[in-house]
Amino acid sequence: MHFFLDTAEVEEIRKGLDLGILDGVTTNPTLVAKTGRPFREVIEEICSMVPGPVSAEVVSLDTEGMIREGKTVAEWAENIVVKIPITTEGLKAINALSREGVRINTTLVFNPLQALMAAKAGAAYVSPFLGRLDDISTPSLGLVADIVGIFNNFGYETEVICASVRHPVHIVECARLGADIATMPYAVLEKLIKHPLTDAGIKGFLSDWEKVPDKPF
Repeated sequence: MHFFLDTAEVEEIRKGLDLGILDGVTTNPTLVAKTGRPFREVIEEICSMVPGPVSAEVVSLDTEGMIREGKTVAEWAENIVVKIPITTEGLKAINALSREGVRINTTLVFNPLQALMAAKAGAAYVSPFLGRLDDISTPSLGLVADIVGIFNNFGYETEVICASVRHPVHIVECARLGADIATMPYAVLEKLIKHPLTDAGIKGFLSDWEKVPDKPF
């Protein structure tokens, strides 16, 4: 499973890269707006830092606007992936751009048929949103299982990105279900590393180390 950070904060990305486990980055207009910086400047800096895919989202609602914006963004860096929402207009844009070799991440996926249509239209990635479904008392992991199962049934190469991830259990279950990627805030990534028994074990070892004579370091 690949780990992506869902952020536009370059300092968080640097920390993720230092861990040696960061495979890519996803952004959206909300995350970029929080930086207070120009959109292109942020995306290009992230792309220069991250060797893997970097998703940048279009904001037009019509097909022509999505295609125009998608082509513009795709020229900024070789590792750009254009994010397009799964709407009727979006589906047409996904089809048109993917035919021209632009990699697409279909965002705001909330049911298996949306994912299937995106895959058929040529999307490289689909992003089911877990946390937002959980927020309305709808089990989200069943959606991931359905999408992974459908893609496996028919041999689609479209990769599944588990998005809107809120906690480590989301990551564990997505990995168990065979999702290709989990994208998460840096705070969630930090939680994946931590366990109270690890902390207790380190404390105990260090306490015993103090009793060792003639320490070499």
